[in-house]
Parts: sequence; C-alpha cells; structure tokens
Amino acid sequence: MNVKDFPISLICTATAVPIRPGAPKKPAALLVCMALLSLAAAFAAPASAQEEQEGDTGTADTRAYQVQPGDVLHVQVWREEGLDQEVLVRPDGGFSFPLAGDISAVGRTVEELQAEITSRLERLIPGLVVTVSVREINGNKVYVLGQVNNPGEFVMNPRIDVVQALSIAGGTTAFAATNDIFVLRRENGRQVALPFQLNDIVRQRNLEQNILLESGDVVVVP
Repeated sequence: MNVKDFPISLICTATAVPIRPGAPKKPAALLVCMALLSLAAAFAAPASAQEEQEGDTGTADTRAYQVQPGDVLHVQVWREEGLDQEVLVRPDGGFSFPLAGDISAVGRTVEELQAEITSRLERLIPGLVVTVSVREINGNKVYVLGQVNNPGEFVMNPRIDVVQALSIAGGTTAFAATNDIFVLRRENGRQVALPFQLNDIVRQRNLEQNILLESGDVVVVP
C-alpha cells in the first residue's frame, strides 16, 4: 500500500481546520501539510515502477513475506486432491497439515514452509510438487495512535513505512507534536522506542528514519 493510494484529504487535514478572522496562523501545521503532499508525489513514481514489475496480476510478491499468526495459507500438493487445503496460522504461530503434522510458520517465508512440507511428505509421496501461497494477510498489522485523525490497527500488505502509516491513519491533527513521534517495537524480548521527526522529513533530512515497519509496531503521535 502506497501513499498515492489515498486521497489528498486523508494525507493531510491541517488545512481543513477553521481559522477565525484575526487568529494567528499555524505555519508549522501548514508546512507539515505541504510536506506530506510532496512526499505523496515522491512515493508515487517508485510505486508505479513497482506495479509495472509486478505485471498485470495486481498482486504483490509475497515470496519474501514472513508469515504471521492470523494469516491464511493455501497449501497444495499437485495431483493430490486431499492435500489441497487452506490453513489458518494459529496464535502460537503454527498450523497443521495432513501427513506433515504440526508446522511452525511464524517468521518464515512461504518458500521455507514449502521446503519443509516437501521434506516431510516426500518419503510418503515420491516426486511430489508442493506449492504454498499466502491467501490472506491478516496477522501483519501495525498500530497508529495519538494525534492522528483515524487511529487504529492496519494490515500491511506487505510492508509500509512510517510516513505511509501516518497517511493511512488519516494524517496528523493540527495539534500533533510532529517532531516527537516514535515507533514502539519489541526487539529480543524488550521494548524500544525509535524516534521519528516528521519536520526533518519535511526538510528532506534524516530520511533514513522513515523506516519500514514490522508486524506489531506501534506508531505513537503525541
């Protein structure tokens, strides 16, 4: 999902705040608004190139996607009708498949799962061909809360960055502390806060802070 997929009214709402006659202007809010519009245009060109690479299918390449709890997988063994099933990845990260038993899926790619299922079944079905695909991406979620217009949880399909997450959440409000945004992430069993200064992005500085979000990340806008 890309910034260009959202109407301009959702990308930035700072200009929609009524201004009383004689009230002081808010240059910071307008600056952020203009920056988000510029970022939307900047992301549009790369997104179009990506869509061309994906072809006419209109579907994203999920080969490198790491499976999460809640996802639905389609597992198919060629010429074996009884081994053509959709499976739900359980909250503990596993799923069951006939003859293969219980398989741990969380954090693994479809190619890795395909290889493991093949190794478990090849002694029973010589020459088999196994195909694993992601049918529904339900577990790959991020959360945006605080001073945004539409806070909540959002499914990434397959990855988005911080600016795109803010856009999906309806943009920041006029009262947001845009230089104090941070991303909460769990790393090695502990929670860390990754700072994100939108005003720097506006000025095209420190662009590396616009990181790709991971499943479970929480974007907090004070």
